[in-house]
Amino acid sequence: MTEEKTPPQVIVVDDEEDLRETISEYLGLHGFDVQSAGSGAELRDLLDSCEPNLVLLDLRMPGEDGLSLARFLRQHHDCAIVMLTAAGEVVDRVVGLELGADDYIPKPADLRELLARIKAVLRRSARSNHASAAPPGGGKTIRFGTCVLDVDTRSLSDAQGDRISITSMEFDLLQAFAEHPNRVLSRDQLLDYAHHRNWEPFDRSIDVRIARLRRKIEEDPGNPKVITTVRGAGYMFLQK
Repeated sequence: MTEEKTPPQVIVVDDEEDLRETISEYLGLHGFDVQSAGSGAELRDLLDSCEPNLVLLDLRMPGEDGLSLARFLRQHHDCAIVMLTAAGEVVDRVVGLELGADDYIPKPADLRELLARIKAVLRRSARSNHASAAPPGGGKTIRFGTCVLDVDTRSLSDAQGDRISITSMEFDLLQAFAEHPNRVLSRDQLLDYAHHRNWEPFDRSIDVRIARLRRKIEEDPGNPKVITTVRGAGYMFLQK
């Protein structure tokens, strides 16, 4: 007898009741176990009794906003985060990405695109979670400065061998650099190599991801020596 697969658990957090119910119903019809929350307080109550695979999080809510909740989720829960942002909220979107959100989608959300984004994030998250349970030191490794990327376990370690938390998108970017060392990679190429071509054409979120990675792998993030900027062209991983 084949074991029945547990559906992914998703929490939809939005203060707009109609939108929250529409998204919840749509995801439920496509095989997800969905719960919803209309505020940060309701989300925190749900988190007392469940560990979701993904939280779909609206940034603009009365009371505790999505940025505060994203920070809380990153600190206390091992789940993916997809942000819902109003058109033009570039600053909030950038801050959300810096906090470690896995993806974002602007409002009004196209339900088919939202479903595709959620599935893609969960696939990457599942690979990372599976790899984190694997024995360390068993696969191909690439050194980024004093840090080491293990490709098989999709993990990053510091000089002492301690794990550094990275999102699935950050791993994909590091792997892209590892596969193309000492070469200038444009933002478009990085989006292609990181399998994230559905981001907006002129989105500068790559810059946000690179800045976040530098804080993890560079001795001096303000003067990077591992992943350098090539003005007007892109970024380069300097492998010695």
